[in-house]
Amino acid sequence: MSVVPADALRGAAPAAEGRRAAGPAELGPKARLWPSLVAVYRAQLSRARVARIPLLFVATFQSVGIMILMRGVVDGGGEARAVVAGSAVLVVAFVALNLLAQYFGQLRASGGLDHYATLPVPPAAVVLGAAGAYASFTVPGTVVTAVFGCLLFGLPMTHLWVLVAVIPLAGAALAGLGAALGLLAPRPEFATLLGQLGMSAALLLGVLPPERMPQVVRLARDLLPSTYGVEAFARTFGERPDWGFVLGDLAVCAAVGVISLAVATWAYRRAAVR
Repeated sequence: MSVVPADALRGAAPAAEGRRAAGPAELGPKARLWPSLVAVYRAQLSRARVARIPLLFVATFQSVGIMILMRGVVDGGGEARAVVAGSAVLVVAFVALNLLAQYFGQLRASGGLDHYATLPVPPAAVVLGAAGAYASFTVPGTVVTAVFGCLLFGLPMTHLWVLVAVIPLAGAALAGLGAALGLLAPRPEFATLLGQLGMSAALLLGVLPPERMPQVVRLARDLLPSTYGVEAFARTFGERPDWGFVLGDLAVCAAVGVISLAVATWAYRRAAVR
């Protein structure tokens, strides 16, 4: 039997009363967006790095094959610019739209959202980190597709640097849309289907020259987020690009990206509480 001194008991009582008077202990500060975003981005980048070679090969081979097929139909001019620009952005659409929709659909079905819900990470950091990690793998394939297309159709490569703006802006718009589709789909099969349908829309409406489309299809093309990235890139192949229109297309693409990522964040909150 242990004996506790009476003085210790008398000293502990006032301390306990002082803690009760002070109220509950304060929680630690909330996690900030930027450090959380970097942490999620690194974790998702390490996870997706295993499949980076198949992703790059499939996305790039698909776009290069489409350009080779279109070479027998399109000779040059504005149609060639549309084909090359659309094929380059299609690499972004394959990963950011199709694969990201499948990823979030499987994450919701397997209960993976519960893991992120227990972490002190803002919902926006989860969506942006995963979107940024998947979109990072599109950079080499997009550049290779653009260079190959320029050589195939005899287009100038002077302004290929504009891809520095086109890839992240188009990737943000498409990644937000893909994440929202995956999070809102009731089953992972539907998420996969919606992602593939979205990529097919980016293929048909982005690669095919708009001059050969009916008016109704052109209106649908204007609603696709990647269209403005395609238009901005295609304008730079001219002898004297109108940079005002290029910046305007990029601004629209950026605005759509902000909206789509906000919708994806809302969809993440909605799916995480269920």
